[in-house]
Amino acid sequence: MFFINVFYVLCAICFALYYFVRKQNGNVASTTKDSSISNFQKTYLVVYALAIGADWLQGPHVYALYESYGMTTHQIKILFVAGFGSSMVFGTVVGSFADKYGRRNNCIIYGVLYGMACVTKHFGNFWVLMLGRLLGGVATSILYSAFESWVVYEHSARGYDSDSLNTLFSQATLTNSLVAVGAGLAAQLAADCFGFVAPFDTSLLVLIIMVIVIGCTWTENHGDCSAPLTQTFTSAINAIKTDPKILCLGLIQSLFEGAMYTFVLEWTPALTPPDKTEFSSELREAIPHGHIFAGFMVAIMIGSSLFKLLCAHKRPEWFMRIVLFVSAMALLAPVVFHGNQQVILSGFLVFEVCVGIFWPSLSTMRSNYVPEEARSTIMNIFRIPLNLIVVIMLLQVYLKVGRGKGLSLPSLSMYDATYWPGEFFFADEKGDKLVCKQC
Repeated sequence: MFFINVFYVLCAICFALYYFVRKQNGNVASTTKDSSISNFQKTYLVVYALAIGADWLQGPHVYALYESYGMTTHQIKILFVAGFGSSMVFGTVVGSFADKYGRRNNCIIYGVLYGMACVTKHFGNFWVLMLGRLLGGVATSILYSAFESWVVYEHSARGYDSDSLNTLFSQATLTNSLVAVGAGLAAQLAADCFGFVAPFDTSLLVLIIMVIVIGCTWTENHGDCSAPLTQTFTSAINAIKTDPKILCLGLIQSLFEGAMYTFVLEWTPALTPPDKTEFSSELREAIPHGHIFAGFMVAIMIGSSLFKLLCAHKRPEWFMRIVLFVSAMALLAPVVFHGNQQVILSGFLVFEVCVGIFWPSLSTMRSNYVPEEARSTIMNIFRIPLNLIVVIMLLQVYLKVGRGKGLSLPSLSMYDATYWPGEFFFADEKGDKLVCKQC
């Protein structure tokens, strides 16, 4: 009952905080009366919800589908490594096409590639499934670069203020969490009724709808479309080398998201009760995975609301150092309090709240510092070390340190990330003026 009660408490906190933030924003919105901003945000969020929903629909049953086809554990591991390896190598190139050939077109390519990956799930052949993983890896790189690049350019081109962009990123994080819960329920229903391949067919349908909506509602925008593709990569590398702020953002992204992927792999064993612990001679409470996952999503929603409140007083460059430090400390819970489910879950929920703050904060900072002409390319370059971290995790290079204790190294890596915002950025007492220490 502990886990379920925690979930209900989180829901109450989330609803109260969301209502409070919306009421404050409503007062501001009533003075601006700019319906065009609201329409633009809805146009983007509908497409974003469809894109991220298609991704969430596939996640819960990938492993089960492979097992149903008779794949061995070794073969399944190879398939997962191939997916992230594809995102690291091919995804970096294809995702970077957005700057030259159009962000809108790249988002449509995401739908096509991911849809083809869904089709491959109907075949029990290892190499066909491998092709699907390669296509999915490329599509993932597009998902996490082209969509944000499109909306940042359009927001600036239409002359909207920066506060509305912060609100949009916060709403996107909230949408992501809501869609994750809904997609998980829909995927389970489809799998129960029609088998493990049904969630992928549902995802394919969502992707088709997404492509149609993009074609009907989005306009095209580019980076530097006149430059050759090789020059776009050269410009991106030079921007990273010459501007420490961009390097800082990339390092934060890679380290934090690397910790997130480790958390995805490790939270279940960390919370799974051993037979006996130092805290009690009795068996620990069995974990309800569905309620815990839903609780994590609600915690992210709480973080997205806190982001809005924090931005009303400070810039992300100011408060993100604290957020990263708290995140690192939270992930030490299973190491320091091994076997104590209550403390470990509390630490994980704090981490997820920080994730809810992290996503819109990073997007906001990228919109300020990453140059428009090579935005998608730079974002994909910084997915290379991230995917490398994930591949290392899947190969179990350092996850052989005991149940749940694989979180200790990502925690230390993320603690290193807390150095970067303070090293490269500082603000005045109100957080209004931003200066780069290295400039």
